[in-house]
Amino acid sequence: MKNILLQLEPDVQVSVFDQITAYDAGVDHVLPYGGVQAYDVANLVYGTIFTRGGEELRHTAIFIGGTQVPASEELMKQVLGTFFAQFKVSVMFDANGCNTTAAALVHKVAKGRDLAGKKVLVLAGTGPVGIRVATLLAREGCQVVLSSRQLSRAVEVCQRMEKNIGRKIQPLQAANQEEVKRALAEGTNIVACCGSPGVRLLDHETWTSAPSLEVIADINAVEPSGVEGMKVTDNGKEREGKILYGAIAIGNFKMKVHRATVAALFKRNDQVFDYESIYALAKEMEG
Repeated sequence: MKNILLQLEPDVQVSVFDQITAYDAGVDHVLPYGGVQAYDVANLVYGTIFTRGGEELRHTAIFIGGTQVPASEELMKQVLGTFFAQFKVSVMFDANGCNTTAAALVHKVAKGRDLAGKKVLVLAGTGPVGIRVATLLAREGCQVVLSSRQLSRAVEVCQRMEKNIGRKIQPLQAANQEEVKRALAEGTNIVACCGSPGVRLLDHETWTSAPSLEVIADINAVEPSGVEGMKVTDNGKEREGKILYGAIAIGNFKMKVHRATVAALFKRNDQVFDYESIYALAKEMEG
């Protein structure tokens, strides 16, 4: 019985990255469908749940990807809504790599540390990765501050997060280094940089002069990096008295988590791998 992965995306061009990763994880066949709309989902899902039965159902799974995270979230909702009774297969959601990247970053920051009560600043935190990083850190017991260049955007996201996860996230405007520096001066222990490629979020002088700052993580591997003075390969490297995790170190572990999650899809037919369950899997791994 072959392991078959149905890959669904709203993007017209289906991600080659995710297809290759699936094969590297041991999938026998990937069935990629791009340009998928909500009304397409039911018939595609029926093909996964009515062709095999009983124990055989675990050999089929669904991966939801794409670059348009809100549209992909709607596909996820439709997929789960199509299942009924025993007619279901395991599903993984990782649009734009948001769940595996967030899981990898938080695992790096949390491993071997007691995060309870730590104050965390998530810079450029209103995107899919930043929101998930903030959520996971809040659930690790951190006091989380989430920033955007526009305060109104940060407030909007934090209010939505509080409603969804039941935890208070503090919004912050961080449009320049002076605003970042003031935030760091208020007892910040950890900074997670979740900005776009090539966007500098933290200058060398800003982070080296922050006395309470202990750990910095950055997901931007494109120059200029998110953190001046950090190397993308830093993997728990101490610099200027701070512990640093660069984008390549985080990215390498993200790939391990991605492959491990895809492989885990085929153990049972009733699993849903979202950011929480992917993070739970990451915590069991070395990295």
